[in-house]
Amino acid sequence: MNDRTRAWILAARPKTLTAAAAPVVVGVGVAALHDVVSPLPALGALVGALLIQIATNLANDYYDFVRGGDTHERVGPLRVTQAGLLSPKDVYRGMIRVMAAALLVGVYMVWAGGWPMLVLGLASLACAVLYTGGPWPLAYHGLGDLFVFLFFGLVAVGGTVWVQGRIWPHDALLAGVAMGALTTAILVVNNLRDIPTDARAGKRTLAVRLGVVGTRLEYLLLLATALAAPVAGLVWLAWPWASLAALFVAPLCLSPLRRVLTFQDPRELFSALGETSRVVALYSVFLALGLALGG
Repeated sequence: MNDRTRAWILAARPKTLTAAAAPVVVGVGVAALHDVVSPLPALGALVGALLIQIATNLANDYYDFVRGGDTHERVGPLRVTQAGLLSPKDVYRGMIRVMAAALLVGVYMVWAGGWPMLVLGLASLACAVLYTGGPWPLAYHGLGDLFVFLFFGLVAVGGTVWVQGRIWPHDALLAGVAMGALTTAILVVNNLRDIPTDARAGKRTLAVRLGVVGTRLEYLLLLATALAAPVAGLVWLAWPWASLAALFVAPLCLSPLRRVLTFQDPRELFSALGETSRVVALYSVFLALGLALGG
């Protein structure tokens, strides 16, 4: 593997793809609960979600660099544009190509799921760029958390269920809230770590606006929301008892939560980011399997 290939892999940020795949996995679980699983549309949802996530990553890499948000002071994972591994023009062109591939997948998704998939797909692609690009970037105005909650939770789970069975049950809404909360928790750790450099760059993320204490509370509430969801599903939506398997991740939440609540140096949050991503992955698998067993 040559250096340029390694640079493109770094730019795609493979570790972030968990956040894109996890809600699709849960959406398949909800579809199984309602006996409407359809493998090809489910695969299309997964591929589309991964492509949109990669396009978002490339857009962030490019726009954060040109806006001055990524500097040598940043302590987070390597950004290829800021590090000089790829030129801004290359990263921008890569973003366009990945978005074009996502559009091709979207054609099939619209054929399988009708006009709602057209609306969701176009909105997802637009927000992939508008998250850090455009005249009013969402992440720079404190709306990044809302974007992630909606598109990596409600839209991803609900859209995956819809494209398989053309239904959008209450189960999809509750499961979408759970996954939206967990994937937002990943972003919260990232933004908590970057508060000092984001504030200096004028990037007014929700973490910058809330401060360290408020962001720590947000992280705690997001984890609590996700862990409460299977219990709420069991009580109010007659979810199968097996769905409580998602609560097996509760002990795994303790380590990142402790780091978030007690860190002194932003570098201490590196491991919390990976641990939160692991919680998201395992939670999605356990919840999907639990729901499927009741289908």
